[in-house]
Amino acid sequence: MISLEKKTSISLTKQVPGLNNVRAGLSWDSQTINGKEADADVSVFMLDANSKIPSEGYFVFYNNLKSADGAVVHNGDARSGDADGDDESVNITLSKISPDINFILLAVSIHNSNEGFNFGNTKNAKIRLFNEDNGVQICEFKLMEEHPDADSIIIGSFFRGEQGEWKFEAMVNSFNGGLQACLQVYS
Repeated sequence: MISLEKKTSISLTKQVPGLNNVRAGLSWDSQTINGKEADADVSVFMLDANSKIPSEGYFVFYNNLKSADGAVVHNGDARSGDADGDDESVNITLSKISPDINFILLAVSIHNSNEGFNFGNTKNAKIRLFNEDNGVQICEFKLMEEHPDADSIIIGSFFRGEQGEWKFEAMVNSFNGGLQACLQVYS
């Protein structure tokens, strides 16, 4: 298993020859504020060569659980970060990804940020990638720094490399303004 640092990438195709079915598991812990916990949600932005979502069907989130090409499936909404292991996950079938899609961004946004939650008091955010066929963890990226001014973070990106090779980059692009702030950039 590889531990990634921010702005580093790995070739999934070279790391795991024959890889097709990937599960991206995301988790976080939040402090309790006024008896409540952060409700963080995972969203997936499937982008074309212009870094834009080509149509609604390529934005996967709790109200659209499957991409238009069937390649990305969201496994449901968790209301808190108190689960053991991953709080939310998505499955990605690399061979099903439309040839028009060049990037797949994974975002975590705090749904109830109006109650004082942000990525300064939501701790231990991380993403883990697994080979879904055998359950073996490929890599993980832990968000090390706090982002008290952010309520949404793009935490990782799948992208096409040379000759159709799929790569994954650990990243931290933070936004304030919820999921809508991210959507404005990629719509």
